[in-house]
Amino acid sequence: MEIAVINRSSRILSGHLWVFSNELAQSPKRFLPGALVELCDRKNTFLGIGYVNPHSLISIRILTKDREEIDKGFFKKRIAGALEYRKRAVKDRSSFRAVYSESDLLPGLIVDKFGDCLSVQLLTLGMDVRSEMIIEALDEVLSPKTIVLRNDSSSRALEGIKLEKKIVKGEISHDKLPQIREGNIVLEVDPLAGQKTGFFLDQAENRALFGSLAGEGKGLDLFCYTGAWSVKMAEAGAKTTGVDSSEAAVEQAKRNAQINSLSSKCLFIKADVFDFAKEELSKGSVYDFIVLDPPAFVKSKANLKEGLKAYRVMNSICMKLLRKGGLLATSSCSFHVDRLTFLEILRSAAKDANRSSRIIEVRSQAKDHPISLQVPETEYLKCVIMEVG
Repeated sequence: MEIAVINRSSRILSGHLWVFSNELAQSPKRFLPGALVELCDRKNTFLGIGYVNPHSLISIRILTKDREEIDKGFFKKRIAGALEYRKRAVKDRSSFRAVYSESDLLPGLIVDKFGDCLSVQLLTLGMDVRSEMIIEALDEVLSPKTIVLRNDSSSRALEGIKLEKKIVKGEISHDKLPQIREGNIVLEVDPLAGQKTGFFLDQAENRALFGSLAGEGKGLDLFCYTGAWSVKMAEAGAKTTGVDSSEAAVEQAKRNAQINSLSSKCLFIKADVFDFAKEELSKGSVYDFIVLDPPAFVKSKANLKEGLKAYRVMNSICMKLLRKGGLLATSSCSFHVDRLTFLEILRSAAKDANRSSRIIEVRSQAKDHPISLQVPETEYLKCVIMEVG
């Protein structure tokens, strides 16, 4: 195993798992892409073992701070440790994020468990070249009926690896997709064709809280995807309209309402969400409960200004659409928008809407998406639940 010398090691010693190219004493291009390297400082002090991608800004991602073999046994141990945490944090749930990258000391690996089905993302070259042993380890620890590889994330393109989707164990039938339970509701999940891994488990706890606050009235779910927020509001008694630009998502949302015998309370519309919201405002529509859960408007620092404006405009419209005392659950999954910035956006949106508001709770991602104190990049989701006056 080759040795990579780090010029600046303070961040690594504090627990971070990334080594950037400008932190190395030598060019990362001298290493074989995907290979394992030992990390040490200029005094030859051992710092850990990681895998290399010389073509990425993050040149090395650290797998361990110990001298140990990186084999199937290593991955089984890490996956089992991640599972033990979930047993403590989410207890009896059969569907949860089973592995969350750096937070589970497995950078580049995402695994969502939907009952007996695993949806797996290998986001980095270093994980991709070890895919066979990782899949075997997942199979042996979790014993799923089905394993789907969702290797179609754009981050793989940045790593220089091909995009693909495939089933490596079992089968997925469009007529009988996996189903998961959130409280008393059942939701259909499409791990092969849905967004990301097929479903957004990270909002599960936020949906539960908002559902407990909702009741009879009129609900609006913007960027509704497959209707989880809508069904949760409908379960609480609200007549809900869900809006999304994806026809496939809208059709699946309709099925989710039907599965829960809530079709009479749920209307789903395929439309551009911005256009729909502006039209509702022009018509003078009023709602009791609104959910705004958009995709990341800020995907990089380059479009920060444009993305912040989109958040401000949409939140202002939502506040104007709410009756006095109505409830808003608004979210941002943009890593480049931190919690304080998001709250400032909401203050500006309230000013634009000429509405007062008070925060019921500021929340983050669900506990099965744990935030590493040492790797702040693992925190991305902000969800603010508020009453608008």
